[in-house]
Amino acid sequence: MLDRFVKIFSSLRLTVVLLALGIILVFVGTVAQADEGLYQAQERYFKHWWVWGVTMFGYKIPMPLPGGYLIGTLLIINLIAAHIKRFQFTTKKLGIQLTHIGIILLLVGQLTTDLFSHETQLRFSEGEGKSWSESSMDYELVLTTDADSNSEKVVAIPQSVVAQGGEIKHLDMPFTLRVKEYWRNSEPVFRAPMQQNAPPLTTNGVASSFDFHQSPVTHSMDTKNVPTAVIELAAASGSLGTWVVSGWSADETMLSGVRASYSRQMGREMAESLVTRLSGNQSVNVAGKSYSFVFRPARAYKPFSLTLLKATHSVYPGTDIPKDFRSRVRVQNPSKGEDREVDIYMNSPLRYAGLTFYQYQMAAGEMAAQSGETPSSTLQVVRNPSWMTPYAGCVIVAAGMIIQFMIHLVGFISRRKAA
Repeated sequence: MLDRFVKIFSSLRLTVVLLALGIILVFVGTVAQADEGLYQAQERYFKHWWVWGVTMFGYKIPMPLPGGYLIGTLLIINLIAAHIKRFQFTTKKLGIQLTHIGIILLLVGQLTTDLFSHETQLRFSEGEGKSWSESSMDYELVLTTDADSNSEKVVAIPQSVVAQGGEIKHLDMPFTLRVKEYWRNSEPVFRAPMQQNAPPLTTNGVASSFDFHQSPVTHSMDTKNVPTAVIELAAASGSLGTWVVSGWSADETMLSGVRASYSRQMGREMAESLVTRLSGNQSVNVAGKSYSFVFRPARAYKPFSLTLLKATHSVYPGTDIPKDFRSRVRVQNPSKGEDREVDIYMNSPLRYAGLTFYQYQMAAGEMAAQSGETPSSTLQVVRNPSWMTPYAGCVIVAAGMIIQFMIHLVGFISRRKAA
């Protein structure tokens, strides 16, 4: 039985079949991006073990396919099994052995990157310091209360849990949270006076000034899905009211877009007033304690903080072509007694504490001056524990090919001289 398994998994036929399935998966996944969007297509086709049904040119086809994880894992097993079965430790095949090892390392590195890497964003204005970064895709419903005079107690409920609906209970919440409605994507509309407004979703909090409508889920890379939920809080004494919680109220990027849109329509002063209403605090009092709640981008906290000292955005004279994007930041880590300044700019990221900070976006220079905004910067924060494996794999593959080429070249020259 063991010999049979070794024969199957070391077979060249299996290699050909897996490579053919990989080509089909890449083609199907690439075409599906037009309908499902880049991120969802990557998640569904390449970051899963199995794909149930594919999307081709707008049509749903009930065709099962092995996912990227399954094909990649089987290729690794196939390569290792073939390597062990046919392994011959001779100088003449040293280059081939190294090449195989390098390819295995590349495959393993890609799998571990997909499984364990995580990307978030850190957006801050000049003079602002943060010890967390935020997801650009996922949200969380957060409830906050004072634990004591110096600290807060925070309960974070993932968006996926809110999307399931029903009742949500937590030991640190003296009430039950009931999700009455949930929209994956939504749009806020100001309830302007003297207009034919429909009845509000609720008269509490932000819903008294804004209506929220469900919007079609977007798959475009230029837009994002901003969720909204209608929740009811119920304590032992009875209902604490119905509230609307929305990503529009706590996502700085979306609030900036709302501010810019209303500024063009109504002027800057009115826009600031509306944004203040949209992002207003919502809270309830239970047993003498105030509990605030907000639907915000999911946060990843760090044991250190970054403060933006200076955001530089310069262009070539007489053009709009970017010349330099640069963020001068202060890194402060009390646990290590560290306090230093560093520049982050294009092709020169900051690598610190297992994270890599890349310069991603910036609102500074003339653009910020014309809009009257404080210069700000956005860093892409990447945690990838296997970031070195592609470099190591490529070096090993290159070394193996060079060694194998030199072995054949020396042998060929030797035979020519002997002749």
